[in-house]
Amino acid sequence: MTRRLLQIAIRFFLTAFLAGGLLAAPALHAAEVRIEQAQLEATDDGYRLVSAFSFELKRVLEDALNRGVPLYFTTDVELNRPRWYWFDENTVRTSHTIRISYNVLTRQYFAAAAGSLRQSFSSLEDALSLVRRPPRWLVADKDALKPGATYQVSLRMRLDVTQLPKPFQVNAMNDSDWRLSSDWKSFTYKAE
Repeated sequence: MTRRLLQIAIRFFLTAFLAGGLLAAPALHAAEVRIEQAQLEATDDGYRLVSAFSFELKRVLEDALNRGVPLYFTTDVELNRPRWYWFDENTVRTSHTIRISYNVLTRQYFAAAAGSLRQSFSSLEDALSLVRRPPRWLVADKDALKPGATYQVSLRMRLDVTQLPKPFQVNAMNDSDWRLSSDWKSFTYKAE
């Protein structure tokens, strides 16, 4: 009797495992955002990220934006220093967000990055150009990286649905039209 119950339990768990894998398969999709350019440059105040992205805004996102829902585009950057004798050293982990919004009364789009002024644009394409080619932003202070050391730099850009108004967050988590992101892109950088 117990052997029969054990066989049934194993079949149940195998079926659930396989069904879960098949249900998760549609979630694996190609990135909607391509990273066209990614590099670090050393400046007097630290290391700045130079990046460029290529993407088209989905119709659902454009409609939401035109109805007053702001969209938040976040670029995540990680710098790790590989070590042969231990785990990689996580040196820097930072994010930069650009908020795009639309004012129905003035019929203007607004873009604002953290720590900078808000700019107005007459068209959505002009506002998105700030997201596609963001200004160089400080990723790490000058003393955060060891001169001569080689670092693995990884970055991605995504629509940050966690910053949407609460009712839209629930919809965005369950709707693939609200997913807009790139894959992680990695490159090596030798600190100066």
